[in-house]
Amino acid sequence: MITRLLVANRGEIARRIFATCRALGVETVAVHSDADADAPFVGEADQAVRLPGDTPAETYLRVDLILDAARRSGADAVHPGYGFLAENAEFAAAVTDAGLTWVGPPAKVIAAMGDKLAAKALLVEAGVPMLPSWTDTEGITDFPVLVKASAGGGGRGMRIVQDAAELTEAVASARREAAAAFGDGTVFIERYVERGRHVEVQIFGDTHGTVAALGVRECSIQRRHQKIVEEAPGDLPPGLRERLHEAAVAAGRAVDYVGAGTVEFLLAPDGAIYFLEMNTRLQVEHPVTELTTIGLDLVRLQLLVAEGEALPEQALYPTTRGYAIEVRICAEEPAHGFRPATGVLHRFAVPGVDREFGNLQRVGLRLDSGVVDGSVVGVHYDSMLAKLIAVAPTRGEAARALAGALARAELHGVATNRDLLVRVLRSPAFAAVEIDTGFLDRHEEVFAPLLPADQLPLVGLAAALASAAARRAESRVLAGLPSGWRNVPAFPQVTRFTGPDGEVEVRYRLDRTGGLAEWSVSTPENAVASAAGGATAPEAEPPAVALVEATPDRVVLDVDGVRRAYRVHRVGSAVFVDGPDGAASLAELPRFPLPTAELAAGSLLAPLPGAVTRVHVQVGQRVAAGDPLLTLEAMKLEHPVLAPTDGVVAELPVPAGGQVRTGAVLAVVTSEEDPR
Repeated sequence: MITRLLVANRGEIARRIFATCRALGVETVAVHSDADADAPFVGEADQAVRLPGDTPAETYLRVDLILDAARRSGADAVHPGYGFLAENAEFAAAVTDAGLTWVGPPAKVIAAMGDKLAAKALLVEAGVPMLPSWTDTEGITDFPVLVKASAGGGGRGMRIVQDAAELTEAVASARREAAAAFGDGTVFIERYVERGRHVEVQIFGDTHGTVAALGVRECSIQRRHQKIVEEAPGDLPPGLRERLHEAAVAAGRAVDYVGAGTVEFLLAPDGAIYFLEMNTRLQVEHPVTELTTIGLDLVRLQLLVAEGEALPEQALYPTTRGYAIEVRICAEEPAHGFRPATGVLHRFAVPGVDREFGNLQRVGLRLDSGVVDGSVVGVHYDSMLAKLIAVAPTRGEAARALAGALARAELHGVATNRDLLVRVLRSPAFAAVEIDTGFLDRHEEVFAPLLPADQLPLVGLAAALASAAARRAESRVLAGLPSGWRNVPAFPQVTRFTGPDGEVEVRYRLDRTGGLAEWSVSTPENAVASAAGGATAPEAEPPAVALVEATPDRVVLDVDGVRRAYRVHRVGSAVFVDGPDGAASLAELPRFPLPTAELAAGSLLAPLPGAVTRVHVQVGQRVAAGDPLLTLEAMKLEHPVLAPTDGVVAELPVPAGGQVRTGAVLAVVTSEEDPR
């Protein structure tokens, strides 16, 4: 039996595995990089071993360091989680050779399925349906096609190509990204099925020759070929579920599969199914399977199978119930090409969570998170922060509950994809199951922030009133007087913020009772003023607003007879406001700012730390808006930096290979009329 398990991974999946280990009485060992030294998963393990360094190549991808950590900690088994070395056959073999129990399929199975080209050839003989594929670009005449990495997964190294002119660069880019993520730049090309759905089957095998299908998951809502919304049991045409189960089990039996695995398929609009790949590990989306099958804990099953036990009856004949939907909360900015975001997560609070990392009854919310308040989101690892899962009797109820919890969550300090997820879940097309892998490309409306632009003035007013209340609470002199009180109230209070699209200026005056006598707000979009003394904006009739309550962390406004409560969280100059219509992050500007150096016009700044991998232009070169200037690599992905307008490249201060910090000048593009 396994007595002490080392998890060769980090973040949310490490915490998830530790939760099952605690329930089973198995001791746990974490390994961690220097960047993760204070991460929640490290503190939750019974023992933790440092892997010196920050990057994956220095730490979580070092087989020698992980095996040494197992020896030093007295671990007798290793669980790889997902990502990193989870599908590395050499790692699996090294663990077994070291006399440790490997929680996963045998190395030979991982090797067979890890090479996607070899896997396709093997499974064709087992009768699993396949898409045509190529390794040579010269033989391709029909488009669109999809370039895919032969090793690894998670959408990295994948590119859709619409015509022959794009193919060479797409293959080169995919190779670079795959090599950086998996250490293997091999790619192949597959026919791309437009409006296809991504569906998958959870399989489980044991050492006694049994392979079982535990259900289907729908994973079609994706960004950059990575899943962000997953469902079970999926809304499928009659008979399709059985066909998927049969094909998945045939794939598992063809390689004598052992442990948890996922067989992924593409569902074409005409109902045909095609094998995509087999992931020889636990999947990120495994909670939706657990929550829709009675009594199944997939990590527990992994440990039992690793110990040589046969699959229990509940896995051979799973009883399904209800509907579950999972979303991946990621630190990224969807409106800017899903650019990863970094920083300190000052608050991470989701209301109504019934359970973390565990099973639920028929309805409820489950949270599997790798972060807590104060966690630092850096550039070295994947951008996923947490998974939130809702289970309910029907798909519609699960989507509504999940969207409501997300909308009320307080996610402060780092930009996230929360608003996008809420809009997807509330989309009429999603409700009608009009979904496929191109869903986000066709529905631009889901990229709009939840907070309407016309509500930003009220958010700004709430932020200003909360900041004033905080100053009064901290004041040592005349703390009982209303903020801004004057014997002769001639001038309003003025508070300025940097908002999501520019400066927000709030002017207000309180009367002698602390009530709101007048107010006005100027935003980049519009200006709103009170009828009591302000200059009314021509764009809209201003609402009548009365102040009901103002404390440092809560402001209640009566807006045209309707009370609206705003939760306010201040960290230094940062002000985070969560209201009934959405959330906004503001930065309060100093009343008397110090002079700063002025950036050259046309400067393009690094949105996050990273490395400049390629420079595509030269100083003095004319460029058009949208032309690629350079490529920045961060969080394992390539991010093109494009010319914002027509002009001339005036400066390129960072050479290829150079490291940059957030805010560093990457390039300067000036108009051709610029005298420089």
